[in-house]
Amino acid sequence: MIEFPEVISIPLADWIDTIMNWLLTNLDEFFDIIGFIILQVMLAFENFFTIVPWFVIIILVFLAGWKFLGKWYDGFSFALMLFAIGTFGYWDLAMRTLSLVFAAVIFSLLIGLPIGIIMARSDKAESIIKPILDGMQTMPSFVYLIPALMFFGLGKVPAIIATIIYAVPPVIRLTNVGIRTVDKEAVEAALAFGATPRMVLFDVQLPLAKPSIMVGVNQTTMMALAMVVIGSMIGAKGLGMEVLLSINRIEVGRGFEAGISIVLLAIIIDRLTHSFAKNDYTNSTEK
Repeated sequence: MIEFPEVISIPLADWIDTIMNWLLTNLDEFFDIIGFIILQVMLAFENFFTIVPWFVIIILVFLAGWKFLGKWYDGFSFALMLFAIGTFGYWDLAMRTLSLVFAAVIFSLLIGLPIGIIMARSDKAESIIKPILDGMQTMPSFVYLIPALMFFGLGKVPAIIATIIYAVPPVIRLTNVGIRTVDKEAVEAALAFGATPRMVLFDVQLPLAKPSIMVGVNQTTMMALAMVVIGSMIGAKGLGMEVLLSINRIEVGRGFEAGISIVLLAIIIDRLTHSFAKNDYTNSTEK
């Protein structure tokens, strides 16, 4: 009576295995196309970051920090952080990490923004999608690696797929919240002047919800960067691979340098993307 009865069991694992086998058998070509598209986007970012000279990227980051944060010393601190990564000998790996993060964020936005809009425009869709997002955010991130490996094998593509699944919920949630919290009077005024639902969405709701959406972009970007180490377990090269190797070889100094490099990248990305949301909020309140 103490132990749970073995007769009462749900063969969920068997059902999932059956679905996965069916997908692999019948949709193999579809996954090949998806993998090819993701790989090309990833390689485009990687080629850009690895071909452009290091000092040009540092100057661009300096100018971006100065422009978006409004203070030259913010840009200088970002440039100094990137320079520090180069002095550790991790410049190339940092650029590969950035290309993986950027590719994952691009696909997360392409998936997340439309879903967030659908949720905002339909209470039924919101009630269905919300539990799925809860599951995606609470599921251990290692679990995402299993189907990604089955469909796409080892390498960069499955790492990006797993990163997208892990990172996409914030932008979906905050797009939904941003649109739903738009002032109803603004929407009613637009409808009164003869605006169509499409015009209301693109000319009223999305512009007013932009600060909230940009916060979602910020959170999605940071979560994508958090998957760097986990992605390295299935062949994604970059700073995460250095952390993984340092753990396997118990090289504390190497792991510390790679970890600090990831932290510095995270600070730069977080401050820049957060400044976009802050600027949008300031502009919207001024209007």
